[in-house]
Amino acid sequence: MAIEWKGIFPAFTTKFTAADELDLPLFGKNLQAQIEAGIDGVILGGSLGEASVITTAEKETLTKYAVEQVAGKIPVVMNIAEGSTAEAIRQAKLAASWGAKGLMLLPPMRYKSDERETAEYFKAVAASTELPIMIYNNPVDYKVEVTLEIFDQLQQYSNIQAVKESTRDVSNVTRMISRFGDRFSLLCGVDTLAMEEMILGAKGWVGGLVCAFPAETVAIYKLTKAGRIAEALAIYRWFLPLLELDLHAKLVQYIKLAEQQAGLGSETVRAPRLQLVGAERERILKVIDTAIANRPVLPDYRSL
Repeated sequence: MAIEWKGIFPAFTTKFTAADELDLPLFGKNLQAQIEAGIDGVILGGSLGEASVITTAEKETLTKYAVEQVAGKIPVVMNIAEGSTAEAIRQAKLAASWGAKGLMLLPPMRYKSDERETAEYFKAVAASTELPIMIYNNPVDYKVEVTLEIFDQLQQYSNIQAVKESTRDVSNVTRMISRFGDRFSLLCGVDTLAMEEMILGAKGWVGGLVCAFPAETVAIYKLTKAGRIAEALAIYRWFLPLLELDLHAKLVQYIKLAEQQAGLGSETVRAPRLQLVGAERERILKVIDTAIANRPVLPDYRSL
């Protein structure tokens, strides 16, 4: 399956049981709800998927299970966030063998690479695989910016096709399009900037709160791209207090709690993360439950 890098790609959470094992039935329940809502692909093992605490064997189980569940309807994309080039290449080969149809690739983890090192890392992984790649550009959280000059070098690799744009600078969408045209498909990676960046030319949205609210997320994308801005904006304004949960260091706990309240997941996380307690939990619950109580009636976005 070739990937059309546009639309909604959830950065999917990893579901765990109370015994700290993968909860595949709950994972599958949410995944089917996402497909029914009209998502365009799913990304496994990202930071929202608790990548730093899941094993390679668990990645294999999740990827193979997701591939089976989607049954060719949408592509399964695996995230690669590794400290060494060799391990990133190994993970890319494993992803292909497990049935993943694409990769999301971060700069090297733990070591803050300079521009030359970052470019060479991406080139080495791209040269090692035929899978299409989306570069994750998030200098705020990962301290390495993928600059225009780096992207200029990456143009020669046909399988580097898309960018998860998370610089927090909406002007970077315009910079990228002005410099490269449609060479790279841009997908917004910051929930609170998604509609703005799609209006500026981003072709999609790698979302977090979509894990709990898939229909609303897809509706905003479809309506925005159809030029029905007022309708999209009304949903987006309702959604914003929820979307802001994606900007916090505890985004995993916050979004998993939202999934639980929406009936699509549980708040169980893997240590060292801990479930929310006390006043913090009550505060986040209020945001979530208030939004659910005022959930908008959606137009027929699926026909757009």
